[in-house]
Amino acid sequence: MEDRSVVDVGDVRLAYRAWGDAFGSPVVLLHGLGGSAGDWEAAGTLLGQEWRVYALDLRGHGESDWPDAYDLELMAEDVAGFLDELELDRVGLVGHGMGGAVARLLAQEHADRVERLVLVETPAPFPGDPGPAGAPEGPVDYDEHAVPAVRDQLADPGPEAADGLGEIVAPTLIITGGPESAMEQHRQADVAALVPDCRLITVPGGHRPHETRADQVAGHITEFFTS
Repeated sequence: MEDRSVVDVGDVRLAYRAWGDAFGSPVVLLHGLGGSAGDWEAAGTLLGQEWRVYALDLRGHGESDWPDAYDLELMAEDVAGFLDELELDRVGLVGHGMGGAVARLLAQEHADRVERLVLVETPAPFPGDPGPAGAPEGPVDYDEHAVPAVRDQLADPGPEAADGLGEIVAPTLIITGGPESAMEQHRQADVAALVPDCRLITVPGGHRPHETRADQVAGHITEFFTS
């Protein structure tokens, strides 16, 4: 069964979905740019068989507030505030695309809050093409002002972004989408080499394997969290 709720974090109201036993170990899922918590529905339902799973709508996306101020640091602090409001001490943290970049920042800045980290098709923190923006045809469910602001930051994150990889102490799993993905795959091995405790796997399925191969991604996450 899926639960839906909202929580106020500072001046921003964040919407989220939850699956699984309310007393289970917590896992937090973060979506990509232009996405929403709904992107994790299939994988979140499967993960909810083992964990208490929370999928957020990050600021400017879905049913969360659209405050006209967007960058990865603000989003990371939103997530830290979400953990505080729900009294979640340490969590398994999973992010796709932009959400992976947010999760990576949280693991660097709030290492005591992240038990394990999973990055799904997440742009490497090096200058270059950040990959698909997630802009479907027709009406969109996100603030269009968020896209250029965050894409510019992902494309040119600054030299300190790569330096921060060595500060991640949580065991980390990187999941890539293989040759079907439009994101630069070779840079993922560079990231894995810089994170102290990191493994890299490929789940062929393009840039959104958590949707196209939800069962495989959920299985790899569960195996990683229990290893």
